[in-house]
Amino acid sequence: MNGASNVRLFPSSDGDLAYLDTGSGDLVVLLHSGYVDHRVWNDQIPALAARYRVIAPDVRGHGSSANATEPFRWADDLAGLLRHLDAGPAVLVGLSMGGVIATDTVLEYPELVRAVVTCGAATGDFQYTDDWTRQIQAEYARTLGAGDIDGWLDVFVRVVPGPYRSADDVDPDISRRLKEMAFNSISKHTPGEKDWFVRVTDSWFRLPKIDVPVLAVNGTLEPPELLDAAERLARAVPDGRARTVEDTAHYLNMEKPEVFDEILLEFLETL
Repeated sequence: MNGASNVRLFPSSDGDLAYLDTGSGDLVVLLHSGYVDHRVWNDQIPALAARYRVIAPDVRGHGSSANATEPFRWADDLAGLLRHLDAGPAVLVGLSMGGVIATDTVLEYPELVRAVVTCGAATGDFQYTDDWTRQIQAEYARTLGAGDIDGWLDVFVRVVPGPYRSADDVDPDISRRLKEMAFNSISKHTPGEKDWFVRVTDSWFRLPKIDVPVLAVNGTLEPPELLDAAERLARAVPDGRARTVEDTAHYLNMEKPEVFDEILLEFLETL
C-alpha cells in the first residue's frame, strides 16, 4: 500500500519533489516531521487509504525530494503540488514540522484546506524555551558542526522517549526507523550550506481567521510548553479542539498507532 511504486515526482520550479499517492476518496495529506520523510506515516497510510485518497509528500530537502537552491516556503511547495494534481481542498495532518506546514498552508492558502490536524506542533511562531529541548538543540548543532552524523542521530532519537522517560521505555524499532530516515535526509546536505527556508510569520495573530476545523492531538509526555501552545492553537481558532494521549511523547503516531488512527478517523468522519 505504501511501497515505492506509489511514490511519484512533482516537477516544481526548483527541482523534483517526491510524494506518495494512494487510495481514493476525499483527500488527506500527511506531512512528516523534520529530518525524516513520508515513511514516518507507514502505520497510518494503509488504514487511511482504505477510505481516503492519501498524499504523503517528502518535504523539500528531505527523503527523495530535491534540496532548495533558492528561497522557498513549505506552504508554497504544498500548494504547488495540490494545484499540479488538481486536488483539494484537503485535510492536512502534520507531525511536528509537518504540523507547522499544515498551519502555514491553511493561513496562506485557505481555499486548499478543509481541516487541519496537528501533532507535536502548534504554529511556526512557537519556539521551545525549556532546558531539555534547548540542550538537545545545542547537541544537534555541536554534532553536525563536528561532522559527527552517528552522534547527531543518537541525539535526534532522544526526542522519542521525551523528557520524562529513557530509551528503554520505548520500542527500539521506532528509533531504528527514524534513524534510517534521518540518515537519508541529512546525507543530502553539506555542512554550512545556505538555508533557503523562509518562515511564515505572525501566525498566532492570524489564527482566528481559520474557518475550518482544527484538531491538536498530542502525547502527555511532551514538554509542558508545547502542550500549552497546542491548547492555545485550539482555543484561538473558531472550530478548534485539543486531545491528549497518555504515556506517549513526540512520535505519538508511531508509539500508539492504533490510538492515533482511531482519533484521526473519528475526526475525519465529522467533516
